[in-house]
Amino acid sequence: MESIWLVAGGGAVAVLLVGLLLSRRGSRDERESRRAHEAARSRAPPVEIGETYEFGVTEFTDHHSGDRVAVGKVEGFVLFAEDVPEAVDEGDVIRAKVLSFNRGHTSADATFVGRS
Repeated sequence: MESIWLVAGGGAVAVLLVGLLLSRRGSRDERESRRAHEAARSRAPPVEIGETYEFGVTEFTDHHSGDRVAVGKVEGFVLFAEDVPEAVDEGDVIRAKVLSFNRGHTSADATFVGRS
């Protein structure tokens, strides 16, 4: 009877070790995302406050305000444009003026200026 408990205990330990190893690895996408995020934090933003930029709308979100905000990128840098008309859809190209950066300077808030 004791040998059954030893085998069962050994199997449980093996399962726990495999689970721990798999959970620590993470997916390739997660690692790539983390590496891109760290790279973005270490570089200067490719946009300037007060300047207007043209970009494609990749999606809409409610961001911080709860209002409809267009999301797009300029050289991989994320912009959140507010005051976007309802007629603008994903895939449309718009112009927006940068208003401020987030704390880490990894994204910026902007206001809609017009369509391109």
